[in-house]
Parts: sequence; structure tokens; C-alpha cells
Amino acid sequence: MAAYSYQTQRPWVFTENGQVMFLKIRDEAKRLLDQSGAVMSGKLLIGSGDVWNMLACIDRLVELKELIELPQEHCAGQHRVFIAPWNPG
Repeated sequence: MAAYSYQTQRPWVFTENGQVMFLKIRDEAKRLLDQSGAVMSGKLLIGSGDVWNMLACIDRLVELKELIELPQEHCAGQHRVFIAPWNPG
């Protein structure tokens, strides 16, 4: 089994199903960031579906600068931590 690659999964984000998932993940990220100021990617893997597609949605949010990833060494994908580029609250 190949490892996750954003470049490989990225085109899926622009499909109709990808956009639906992207918007759900974006809305959940904003809700959680407004509550706590930070969110782990595992909390954004919502609903059913391919985890790699969900991670691609999260990486697209980073690419769009809607999420800022805090640097961590040797971090599993579901443990990545993000903050908002805006001031929550």
C-alpha cells in the first residue's frame, strides 16, 4: 500500500464529492478553532469516507492558508495540530 500523498489525492478535492467533504471539514475546523484556538486533524476526519481524501481536504485548507499547521517532528497524520490564521472569538 502506498503512503499518503497530497499531490496524488489533491484532484479528488475538486470533485463534487470532494467539495462537499471539503466544506464540511472547513466548517468543523472553524467551529473547533472558535472554541479552543487549535484543532488536531483527527478531530476533522468526520463522517465516513476515505481518510486520505479527508487529509487532502485538510491539506487544501493549509494550502489556502485557512489553517496553519504547527510544526512537529515525526507526527502521525491524525495528530497534526492546526491554528487559525485569524483571531478566534
